[in-house]
Amino acid sequence: QGGFELPPIRRFAPRLCAMAGRRTETYAGHGPKMGASGKFEGEFKVQQGAPFLDRRLEIWQRLYNKHCENVAKQERKPIKITLPDGTVKEGTAWETSPFDIAAGIAKGLADSAVIANVTYTELVASMQEAVAAADDDESEGEDEAGAPARAVKTVQWDLRRPLEGSCKLELLKFDSDEGKDTFWHSSAHILGQALENEFGVHLTIGPPLDNGFYYDSYMGSRPMTEKDYKPLEDQVQKISKEDQPFERLVLTKDEALELFQENPFKVQLITNKVPDGSKTTAYRCGKLIDLCRGPHVPSTGKVKSFKVEKHSATYWLGKNSNDSLQRVYAVAFPTEKDMKVHQKNKDEAEKRKHTNVGKQQELFFFHPVASPGSCFWLPHGARLFNSLVEFMKREYRARGFKEVITPNIYNAELFQQSGHYAAYKKNMYPVLVEGEEWYLKPMNCPGHCMVFDNRLRSYKELPMRMATFGVLHRNEETGALHGLVRVRRFQQDDAHIFCRHDQIKDEVLGALEFLLYVYKVFGLESSFVLSTRPKKAIGSREVWDRAEAALEQALNECGLPWKLNPGDGAFYGPKIDIKVKDALGRRHQCATIQLDFNLPMRFNLQYKTEAAGEADDEPEAKEKVDKKADKEKKAEEANGEPPAAAPKPGEKKEYVWKEGKLRTGCERPAMIHRAIMGSIERFTAILCEHYGGKWPFFISPRQCIVCSIKTKGADYAEYVARQLTLRGFAAEVDATNKDIRAKVKQATKDQWNYIAVVGDTEAEKFVVNLRTRGSEKSEEVTLQELFARFEEENNINSFDPTKFEPFKGKTPPQPLSIQVPTGGEGAMSPASSIRARKVISAQFKGLAISDDLESQLESQPYVNGFTPSKADRELFERLANAGEPESPNLGRWFQHVASFSKGERAKWK
Repeated sequence: QGGFELPPIRRFAPRLCAMAGRRTETYAGHGPKMGASGKFEGEFKVQQGAPFLDRRLEIWQRLYNKHCENVAKQERKPIKITLPDGTVKEGTAWETSPFDIAAGIAKGLADSAVIANVTYTELVASMQEAVAAADDDESEGEDEAGAPARAVKTVQWDLRRPLEGSCKLELLKFDSDEGKDTFWHSSAHILGQALENEFGVHLTIGPPLDNGFYYDSYMGSRPMTEKDYKPLEDQVQKISKEDQPFERLVLTKDEALELFQENPFKVQLITNKVPDGSKTTAYRCGKLIDLCRGPHVPSTGKVKSFKVEKHSATYWLGKNSNDSLQRVYAVAFPTEKDMKVHQKNKDEAEKRKHTNVGKQQELFFFHPVASPGSCFWLPHGARLFNSLVEFMKREYRARGFKEVITPNIYNAELFQQSGHYAAYKKNMYPVLVEGEEWYLKPMNCPGHCMVFDNRLRSYKELPMRMATFGVLHRNEETGALHGLVRVRRFQQDDAHIFCRHDQIKDEVLGALEFLLYVYKVFGLESSFVLSTRPKKAIGSREVWDRAEAALEQALNECGLPWKLNPGDGAFYGPKIDIKVKDALGRRHQCATIQLDFNLPMRFNLQYKTEAAGEADDEPEAKEKVDKKADKEKKAEEANGEPPAAAPKPGEKKEYVWKEGKLRTGCERPAMIHRAIMGSIERFTAILCEHYGGKWPFFISPRQCIVCSIKTKGADYAEYVARQLTLRGFAAEVDATNKDIRAKVKQATKDQWNYIAVVGDTEAEKFVVNLRTRGSEKSEEVTLQELFARFEEENNINSFDPTKFEPFKGKTPPQPLSIQVPTGGEGAMSPASSIRARKVISAQFKGLAISDDLESQLESQPYVNGFTPSKADRELFERLANAGEPESPNLGRWFQHVASFSKGERAKWK
């Protein structure tokens, strides 16, 4: 419960933390203020019913009355509201609300709806206002001329807020992502009201989280304790019963400063985040009035179940030189049933906590002194880690990715050229090399640009899909470190695709199909968001429009439901963000697909176009091209500014980046950043909690343990485990003197996928008694059957490595149908399918069946005569896995045996 936390502020942190270093003169109103040191100055007293609450409410009422008068003056005109199913409802501008539409359809819909998505089909007044969000860091995405990022924009709308024009309307419930976000945001306001009522706090920031919300508040020197939970919950229950409506108000900057004059934290936000001449918004419920972009639920009565979960201390804006704040985490739901489900999932999540699983299964550990934030992988953890990497490498080979290896340490100039030095230096580890500034590699993209730029590329080489699992280091704050989720040393399944602009859609489509396959293999659901051009973006609008259209087409062609996040793309290109949902319904950010127009420009990457002519492929032509390129480069340098003077000893030279010119007949490639698992460490943490330590066979660090019956069969147990190990399986032996039941119990607790029990009897027959995880039944299987079964379970790929891919609709003849000439010692007859299978497949070698079964089946219906037996069943099961026989008699036998049910075949002796 105790200790300080760096705030996990999803929406706020980047701009707010930057703001602390560029404060303008803060509004000098009544009450306490922020001093020159950035700390609270003035009187503060913990008390119920603090006087400032009523004074603030009086100002609100005056401003709200003025707002209502303005609304009354708006033109009431007929409007059309189109629902998702195409139904059109009639309404009146500035009177009809989404709630009215919902109530007209069904009372249950009106009661369960939380907010609405509104897409206006005509220009309306509120969409033209310059409204700044003083409570977060999100921008609306405009270009230099102020044009909207996209012509049609969907906005979230309060249910009780009147519609202003004709529009498309979608009603959202709590079960939607937007519904949860809004519900918990409104619940945070209710928590804020409880904090103000109970303690007279100064509220700061209270955002929704992925599974609840929190509110930070200033309480002077008074800390929050667990004894405060009950009074807060009682306050919330009272507020909920009062069913207070949420009211929205648009404020000028001066009105906002007047309204929050007695809260210096809000004054600082308004002063620094709301530009002069623009407006911001605030919401009220009861006596709580807070800066907020909204939207909110209609009233506090929607919150039927509320629970304070924990508290901690943090700092204003995340800076330890600022005031200490008290953070209260809570969760709320529209029904008690939802709260019970949440609590059950929370308890299960605690059991599955990856740090607990890692300790119990001896996968990894962290040392608080030796290297905090860097994982020590133990043998079983290393197996798991390598299995994940090998799985991705197999897929890379099948999908045309080429693996490269780049240095772990670079001269600072590389990051100055890429732009990371200016933007990311504080998160990089510096190293002094011969008096020069170097850095440990924090990301792979600059190195991959260097690989591409190693020589002049041809259009024929594109797309170039480059992958690596290189070690990365990032200097994370100590307070932000958390198990495998937030580390300082990690590896990514990082790939960068260099392609022509006309190849972007196909490459993004391939990346989407790739990640969908990977997530399906691991049983993870995924959701997609397309983030488009932000206000500050490089590149022309035409290039951005084409890129965004390519991403949108790829999403649509994959048949994926996706959402638009206007203006939230990176400055260097639009992106698709992907979140996965685990077995407990929690969402995690893993994959990303980002287009980048910036790095190809900063590294002056280029390729020879097709239009440059095929003649350039000849060695003499290439030499000419290189000489011409060198000549152009020298001319460029000669026409530019004179070279800077060499720095004096000990003096740091200044790096100045200039965009390089394209060579004749060359163009810049597009660059696609692509990660699916993201950090392997973080993905391992997600899988730990997703599976609860019950790993699927193909990545399991504990695939099979061979247990001897006391010490009997110990040597055979060692033999079996070694044979499995030689074939690449994770196998171990328990040959201790413990009772076999104790061994099986321990192996079950350790989550082995299979437990093989052996003794002298099993050794004589080369068999094991095999038990599957989660089953109490065991079966006797031969070693050949065991290896075949494990091979099949281990072979998790999007392709079958045992089969040929078709070439022009045809494939080479399968080995089983190859006819071997007769005659000579050891020769096989054309019909000898069984012998051929014994030669090429281990799973048929141990069968006690005649090599010339094809001839025998001419005169008898079954393997051993005229009665079906165990031999028929065993041969059928192997053929069912390996492929139906093509020889006539064996094929006829196979069809006949297939007509029996599995239960009937099981009875054959």
